[in-house]
Amino acid sequence: MFDLGTSFIASVARDPKALAIVDGAVRLSYEEWYRRISAVVAGLDALGLRLGDHLATVLQNRWEAATLHWACQLAGIIITPINWRAKAEEIDFVVEDSGAKAIVFEAVSAPAVAASAACRKLPRISLETAEQPGEISFAALLARDAPLAEPRANAEAFSLMLYTSGTTGRPKGVPRRHRAERAAAVAHVAQNRYAHGERTLGVMPLYHTMGVRSLLAMSLIGGAFICLPRFDAARALQLIEAERISNLYLVPTLYHDLVHHPDFPKTDISSVRKLGFAGAPMTHALLQKLAEAFKPEIFVNHFGSSEIYTFTINQQAAAKPGSAGRAGINQMVRVVKFGAADVNALAAPGEEGEIVVLASSDEAFEGYWKRPDADAKALRQGWYFTGDSGYVDADGDIFVTGRVDDLIITGGENVSPVEIENCLSLHPAVAEVAVVGLPDERWGQIVAAFIKRRRSVSEAALDAHCRASGLANFKRPRRYVFVEEIPKSPVGKLLRRKLAAGEYVPEAGTARTA
Repeated sequence: MFDLGTSFIASVARDPKALAIVDGAVRLSYEEWYRRISAVVAGLDALGLRLGDHLATVLQNRWEAATLHWACQLAGIIITPINWRAKAEEIDFVVEDSGAKAIVFEAVSAPAVAASAACRKLPRISLETAEQPGEISFAALLARDAPLAEPRANAEAFSLMLYTSGTTGRPKGVPRRHRAERAAAVAHVAQNRYAHGERTLGVMPLYHTMGVRSLLAMSLIGGAFICLPRFDAARALQLIEAERISNLYLVPTLYHDLVHHPDFPKTDISSVRKLGFAGAPMTHALLQKLAEAFKPEIFVNHFGSSEIYTFTINQQAAAKPGSAGRAGINQMVRVVKFGAADVNALAAPGEEGEIVVLASSDEAFEGYWKRPDADAKALRQGWYFTGDSGYVDADGDIFVTGRVDDLIITGGENVSPVEIENCLSLHPAVAEVAVVGLPDERWGQIVAAFIKRRRSVSEAALDAHCRASGLANFKRPRRYVFVEEIPKSPVGKLLRRKLAAGEYVPEAGTARTA
C-alpha cells in the first residue's frame, strides 16, 4: 500500500490544477500546495526533525495546520495534534508522553504554550511573528527555496498520534500507521460515495479523527478542503453557499446549530448532496429535520473511534433512526454480553451488551502508546472492546445505546440514556436533552432528564409525552432539570459526567434540583 506522502504526490500528478484548499484569501491548487508543503518539509529538516520524530501542534483548522499534516507525511514525522483549547498542563502531558521534538502554535494557544514547562525546552514555531527566544515563524519555514519533497516513510511507518479525550483518566496516545490512515480514508470515500472534485467543510478539528479523515479523503478524489478554523454557524452557512460545499461530515451538535440558525432558511444549501455524522448519536427529531431540509442523496451514520476508524455504517440514517447499520467494509462487529471474558459469548438479538470489533482491521491501530494496561483492557482475543453498549436488532443492524459506563441501572433494570433522549427530542418544546443516572437510596439510580427548552413546557407535559410514546414506565425520567446549556466537549460530544456531578447552570428562574 502507498504511504501517505506517495499518495499525496499521486493526487498532485492526477489533478495538479484542481482546487485543493481554501482558507479565507488563501486558495491553492494541488501543485501550488505541494510547493508550499515541500518548503515546510525543508524547514522542519533545518530544525533538526528526523524520520520518526513527533511534531506537536496546537492549532485550529487553518491552511497552515493542514499543510503541516501533509509535510509530516512526506518527511516521515509523526504529527501529534493537541486541542487548541488545551491548558498548559495538558500540553505538558502530551509533549512529555510523546517525546515531541518541536511544537507549533498560534495566537489563541500561545498563552498555554508559553506557560508550558515542557515547551520551553523545544523549538517553537509560531503561525504569527516569532517574539520569544527559541521561536521561529511559520513564514520562515515557507520562505525556503526547496525542491519538491519526496516521501521518506513507508506504509508501515507511523503517520500521526491522536490523544483520546481522557474523560475517565489521563489521555491515551493512539499511534496510527500510514497504511491504516490511508485504508480509513479510502473506506471513507467509498462509504460516503464521494465523487471526483467534492468539496467538504473542513471544520471538524484536525486533532480529531473525523477532521483528519475529511482532509485525507479529499486528497484521494481531487477534492477541496474548505477551512473553517472554529465552528460558527453563520460563517459555516456562508461557506456552504459561497464555496458550493458538496458534502458535510459533522457531529450532531454542529448540524443542530446549522439548521436552527436564523440564516439557514435564506441560505442556498442546494450544493450539499451528501451528509455524514459521527462522534455521537443523533436524535430522531434532528434526523428528520436534516432529511427534510437537505434531501440528501446519502445520509451516513458513521460509528467508529480514533483507534479503529470504522465500526459500522448506515448509509440511509433517516430511514431507520437510531440504527448504526452494519460493519464497514474493513470490519467485523459483534455484541457480547456485558462483562464477558470470551468474545464468543454473544448477546441475543435485542439484548444489550458491549460492542466489540475485529482488531486486525486494515483501519486499526495496534495498541496505545506506552500503555500496556490500556491494551490489556481493550484488546482481547484479537478483538477491540469498544466500551460502547448496544444491541443487534432482528434485521441484523447495530443500535448504539451509549457507553457501558453510562448505562443507568435503576431497580435492577438496565436503561439506555439514548432511547429516552430520542423520545424527548421529539417534543416540540425540547431544544436539547441529555439523560443520566443520579444516585438514589431506594432505586440505586434514577433516570434524570436535563432539558434545554425551546419554549415553556412543564415536567407533567414531558412525562405525558413519554407515556404517550410508549416508553416503559421504568425508563421514564423521575426527575427533570431545566438548564441553560447541555455541556459538551470541544467536538460536540455530550458530557454526561458533568451533569451527574452537578456541573451545570440551571435555567434562569429555576432552582437547582439535582
